[in-house]
Amino acid sequence: MLALAPAPTFAQTPDVLAQAYTHEVRRRLAVPPAARATYGKLLQQALDRAGLHDLAGEYVALVDRAPKVQAIFLFYRGGPNADWQLIGASPVSTGLPGTYDHFLTPLGVFRHTPDNMDFRAEGTFNENGIRGYGVRGMRVFDFGWVDGERGWGQGGTSAMRLQMHATDPDRLAQRLGHQASKGCIRIPASLNRFLDHYGILDADYDALLAAGDKLWVLDQDHVSSHYAGRYLVIIDSQRDSLIAE
Repeated sequence: MLALAPAPTFAQTPDVLAQAYTHEVRRRLAVPPAARATYGKLLQQALDRAGLHDLAGEYVALVDRAPKVQAIFLFYRGGPNADWQLIGASPVSTGLPGTYDHFLTPLGVFRHTPDNMDFRAEGTFNENGIRGYGVRGMRVFDFGWVDGERGWGQGGTSAMRLQMHATDPDRLAQRLGHQASKGCIRIPASLNRFLDHYGILDADYDALLAAGDKLWVLDQDHVSSHYAGRYLVIIDSQRDSLIAE
C-alpha cells in the first residue's frame, strides 16, 4: 500500500455527514429523540469523569456495551454548552463473558492515537475458518493495551488489546447487536469503511499528515475532516433496550 500524502480538508458539516451515514452505512439503528437525549447525557457524564468537560467541535464515538443494547453512536456538538447531536447509530458486538480469554469490553474514554498504529485486515481465515477482522483491507482501529475484566474463572483484570474492527461477513456479522466478541468491538463493514474514509476518529493521524508524515495505513481516498475527533467512549447503560426510558 502506498504511503499517503497530506489530504485535502473535508469541510462538510455534521448535518451533511449524518445524511451520508444514512446513505452509506447499511446497518443502522433508529434512535428515538428521547433516547438520543439520554445517550447525549451519558456521553457527557463519561467525558466529565475523564476530565474532558468542554470537549466540542469534534466527532465522538460512544459504545453502549449493555447486553440488551450493543450499539455504537456517533455524536457531535459545536460548543461546550451545546447539546450532543446524533450523526448515526449501528449495532455492534462487545465482549461475551463465560469462555476462557473472553473479556468484558472495558469502560472508559480511550484516545485513538498513532502511538498505537492501526493496521489493515489481511482477510485470512483462522483455524476455525473465520476472518476475525473481516475481508482484506478492512481497517483495524487500535486503542492499545488496557486493563480488561476477565470473563472467566475467578474474574479479576488482565491486560487486553482494545480494538474496533469489522468481522467475518459470512459467519459473524449476523451476530451484531449481541455480545459475541472476546472483548473488542465488532462493527458493520460499511461503518468501518465510513469511519475510515471520512476520518471520523483520525484527528491525531491528520495532525501527522499535516506535519508531512507519510502514513501507509490510510487509504488513498482518505479525507481529513475539519471535525475529526479522537475519542472512543464505552459505557454500560444497563438499559433493557435501546428505546427503553
